[in-house]
Formats: sequence, structure tokens, C-alpha cells
Amino acid sequence: MKEFYGELKLGVLGGGQLGRMLIQESINFNISSHVLDPDANAPCKDLCEKFVQGSLTDYETVYNFGKNLDILTIEIEKVNVDALEQLEKEGVKVYPQSRVIRLIQDKGTQKQFFKENDIETASFQLFKNKEDLIKANIPFPFIQKLRRDGYDGKGVCSIKTETDLEKAFHEPSLIEEWIPFEKELAVIVARNEDGKVKTFPCVEMEFNPEANLVEFLISPSTLSTEILDLANETAIKVAERLKIVGILAVELFLTKDGKILVNEIAPRPHNSGHQSIEGNYTSQYEQLIRAIFNMPLGDTRSINHAVMINLLGEKGFEGPARYEGLNEALALDGVYLHLYGKKSTKPFRKMGHVTILDEDRQKAIEKAKFVQRTIKVKS
Repeated sequence: MKEFYGELKLGVLGGGQLGRMLIQESINFNISSHVLDPDANAPCKDLCEKFVQGSLTDYETVYNFGKNLDILTIEIEKVNVDALEQLEKEGVKVYPQSRVIRLIQDKGTQKQFFKENDIETASFQLFKNKEDLIKANIPFPFIQKLRRDGYDGKGVCSIKTETDLEKAFHEPSLIEEWIPFEKELAVIVARNEDGKVKTFPCVEMEFNPEANLVEFLISPSTLSTEILDLANETAIKVAERLKIVGILAVELFLTKDGKILVNEIAPRPHNSGHQSIEGNYTSQYEQLIRAIFNMPLGDTRSINHAVMINLLGEKGFEGPARYEGLNEALALDGVYLHLYGKKSTKPFRKMGHVTILDEDRQKAIEKAKFVQRTIKVKS
């Protein structure tokens, strides 16, 4: 059996910020990290032991990258699953499993999985194209999502009136009932090879209305025990039904009548867990390592109130990244900066995040709002 003396080789499909933070944690375990990414200047490039530039969706590239590794994991779902299936047959451990990735790559099959497993979610219909959608005369308003390749708010369209149908997607999509929710929540759940499960405390999320991605996160949620228990139970149910090994981010709607509905799931580190690096006894990245190497899962309790904000590229700026206001923000106590090493910025690109800790929840929120106003990513 290989031990934690640099003999264990971990492969990561994707070299962005999630992989970067995973590698930063894996160093503590003496794990040799190998990264595959199409970008020659990916954020992981200078941190990993071996970097391979290449396509994540090409069979031969993914297969050749993974065949001499002990464990493969992902930081993005858009990868070649056929290659991962073959690697599994040859004895390489792939976590999350290829079957889980295949299911989640298609939002349609993801929703069908919820339905088949009695997991509450918004009612939905599947359509092959825009013409079939228009013929169906679905009552407004509703949400259209591309079945494949949507991420960070891309591939989502709000259809409120007949006029909005002009901007509807032509590709295969799913139509969801418009949910008048009270809050958007998330629970990250970890499951190891032995089937042991642990959840992180539920967090509350606020989205940038223009970019439709998480801009503001508060941890832990202060909703009622009844609601939090239901959110926790729902996340565990999804992970158990999937029999996933690794971590799973479960995004949830809290409806105005107190129901918890699953929105989407992600089988990897997630934006809703960034605050765990400073805000919890075990971070989501350490927990992923513990899960896929079948170690005891770590203590997920919150250390303090934590608020996380994404640092997004400013509108109207594209080019080499320049950061304003860092010194003013870092002058506050309890402010932790994470820059992702991306050399160029563009509108709404995730360039980093900041976590703010405070014993007083409201003070943490106020500091976060100041940091959000102060730090600007321009070019």
C-alpha cells in the first residue's frame, strides 16, 4: 500500500481556482498532484508537481493523463466520461465516479434522478428544441436551462413573457416551474468509500442578478432548526442515493411556504464552500481529500460567523488584471484574501474571493459589504 510520502498520485481534471485550492490543501498530506487543463496559464500550473496542457473532453488525452495515477478527481463536470469509465475498469480510482459525472453532466437526467428518488425539486419538462417549447404553450413565467454545458449562470434563461421566447435556447433544454423562493441555500455533503457521511452547516447565498452567480454567502445559516434539519437531511439523501465518493454541493430553494427543494447539484468543490477554509474546522478541500482517500471525515463545525464574497471582474474592463482597494480591505480584522492567479480579467470573471470572520454575524456582513464596495478588479 502506498503511503503519504509523495508516492500517492492525485490527478485533477481542470486547473482553475478549485483545483488550485485543492492542491494547496493536498500539500499538507504529501500528495503528488497532477493537473490537466487546456489553458497553458491555468491557475494550478505552478503549484502542481506535473502540469499537462490538453483537452478535458478528448478521450485519448484524458485516458493517457490518468492511466498512471492512483486517484482522479474533477474540478469541472465537462470532462470525457468514456475515458474515465475505461480507467476505472483498469483499476484507477475515479472520484466522483464516472457514472455520477455522466448523470450530472445532463441537467435533464439530473432532474429525472431527483424525481425517481423522491427528492423534492421544481416541476419540470424536457424539450428537444425551441420549436417544441413554443408549441407547448407553457404558462409564464418559467426558467429554461440548457441540458448540457451550462455553468456560472450561463445556460439559464428567464422566460417571463411571450416576448422573452425570442431569447430562448434552441438546444435541448429543461423547463422548470418558476419558484417564488424565500432564500437560496446550499449544503455540502461528503461521503467516503466506507459510506461515512458528514455535512457542512447550511449556508445562505445571494446571487448577482446580472451575472446569475454567487456574489455573497453567509455561513452558517440562522434559519430555524426545523428548516436546517430538513436541508441537511435532503443533502444526505441525495448523496446516499447517488452513492457518491467525494463531496457534493447541493443547492436548495427555501420556498415561501417552508419547503426545501433541490435546485442543482455539483459533485466537486463548490463556490458555496469557499468560506470553509477559514470558517470551519475542516475545509471542503481537506474533506474532499479525506473522502477520496477513504480517511476519517473531518470536523465540519463552524469556527465563527463567516461571509464570503466573490471578486468579479468589473464591467467594461478586459485585459491584464489590476486590483484596487486591497490595502483598505485588508486593514480590517478578520479579512482573508484569496486571489486565483488569473492574469487577465473580463466582466464577471471570478478572479478571487474574500472571507470575513467575526464573532458578531451582523458585523461580519457589514465588513463584507465594505470589502465588496472597496475591492475592484479592473484592467
